[in-house]
Amino acid sequence: MSVLNNARWIAVSQISRSAAQLIGVVVLARLLEPAEYGLMAMATVVIAFASIFREMGTAAALIQKRELSDRTTTAVFWFNVITGVSIALVIAAFTPLIARGFRSDALSTVIWAPVPVFPIASLASAHQALLERESQFKLLARIEVSSAVASLILAVVLALNGAGVYSLVAQTLATAALSTGQLWVASRWRPRVRVAWSELRAVLGFSSNLVGFNLVNFLARNADSMIIGRYIGSAALGTYSLAYKLMLFPTQNLTFVVGRSMFPIMSRQQDDVARNAALYLKSVGAVAMITAPLMSGAFMLRTPLVHIVFGAQWAAVAGVLAWLAPVGFLQSIVSTTGTVFMAYGKTATLMRLGIFCAVLQVGSFIAGVPYGVVGVAACYFVANLIIAPVCLWLAMRELGGGTMALLKSLIAPVASSAIMCLALWLLRIGAPLLSASVVGFGASCLAGAAVYFLAQRWLFHQRLSDLLKFIRRS
Repeated sequence: MSVLNNARWIAVSQISRSAAQLIGVVVLARLLEPAEYGLMAMATVVIAFASIFREMGTAAALIQKRELSDRTTTAVFWFNVITGVSIALVIAAFTPLIARGFRSDALSTVIWAPVPVFPIASLASAHQALLERESQFKLLARIEVSSAVASLILAVVLALNGAGVYSLVAQTLATAALSTGQLWVASRWRPRVRVAWSELRAVLGFSSNLVGFNLVNFLARNADSMIIGRYIGSAALGTYSLAYKLMLFPTQNLTFVVGRSMFPIMSRQQDDVARNAALYLKSVGAVAMITAPLMSGAFMLRTPLVHIVFGAQWAAVAGVLAWLAPVGFLQSIVSTTGTVFMAYGKTATLMRLGIFCAVLQVGSFIAGVPYGVVGVAACYFVANLIIAPVCLWLAMRELGGGTMALLKSLIAPVASSAIMCLALWLLRIGAPLLSASVVGFGASCLAGAAVYFLAQRWLFHQRLSDLLKFIRRS
C-alpha cells in the first residue's frame, strides 16, 4: 500500500473517464441539438447540488476511522440508502418548481428521469468506501473505467436511434447502475438486516461537518459565475469561465488524484504523525513540481496560448488568465490540506476554514465587479494570497511540523519556475514573433520545459534526487 501505487490507478481512472467524457462531448454534440444539451446542463446543476448530500460524508468517515466494525458499516449502509431515496423523492416533488425557475417546461422530465441515480448509487457507497479504505484502487479503476466506457457506448447508440436528450440521461443512469453492480461483486462485505443506529453518532459527527464544508465550497465556487453574469454580463462571464477552466482543469484533476491517494494511507497511520508529515511534504513537493511550471508557462505564454487554441475572438481571456494562473498554483497546494484535516477527523476545522474561504472569495468577487472581469480575477488572486498561508499553517500544525519545512519542499519547483519565466521573457524580448505561430508556440513550450528541468537538475539536484527516491520506494 503506497501513495504512488494508489495515485497510479486513480490517475488511470481519472484520465480514462475524462477521455470518455471528451469523446462523448464530441460525438454526441454531432448527434444532439444545442437545446437538448442545454436541458441536460440545467438538470446537471440540480443533480450536482443534490449530490453534496448523497451519502452525507459517511463514506469518508468509514475510510478515516481507526477501528471499523461491521455494526458501524451496516448502519452507514442503511443510512445512505434512506438518504438516497429521500433525495430522489425531494427532487421529484420539487421538479415542477425547478422547471418554472429555469422557465423550461421540458426540463421537468429531464430532471425527473435521472433521479434514480441517487438510490442506486447509495446502495454501493459503503462498498466503495471499504475498498478505498484498503487502497484497492486498481480494482476501483477497472470498475470506474468500464462503467464510463459502457455507458458512453449506450448513449451513442441511443442518440443514433433518435433518443435525443434521453441518451444523456441513460448514460448517467447506466454509469450508476454498472458501478453499483460491480462494486457489490468486488466487495465481500454484505449489510445485515438488523441495524444498530447508535453506531451512527460518531460517524455523523465527522460527516456532518464535511457536508457543511462541501456545501459552502460549492456555493463559493459558483458565486463568481452568478455575480459576473448578473452585474457584468454574459459575454464577460464567457471570458472568465474559459480562463477559469484553463486554470482549474489540470490542477483539479491532479489534486484529486493526490488527495484520494493520500487519504486512506494517512488515515491508517494517523498515530504516526512524523510519518504522515513526511508523506505530506513529499506529496506537496510532487504536486508543486507539476503545477508550478504548468501555471507559470500559462502565465508567460497566455496570449499565444489563447490565440492559437481558441482564436482571436477570445483575446480577452489572456488578461483574466494572467491573474488566474497563479491562483491555479496556490489552489493546487492548498487543496491538499483538506486530506490532512479529514485523515485526523478534524472536519469541524475544515468547515470553519470553508466558511472563512467562502467569505473572502465572495467578497473578492463583489469587490472586483466595478473593475470588470479582470478586476474580479485580480481580487480573487488577492483572496487566495490570504487563504493559502492560513490553510497551510493549520495543516502543518496538525502534522506537528513548521511552515519552514513546507517552504523547503516548495522552494525547488517555485525557484525553477521563476527561472523558466525569466528565460521565456528573454526569449520573447529577443524573438517577439516566435510564439505567434503554432510551431513557434510549441518551441517556446519546449524551451521553457527544458530550462525548468535544467534548473531543477543543476540548482536543486539533491531535492530532485530525494523526490525520485521517494517515488521509487513507493
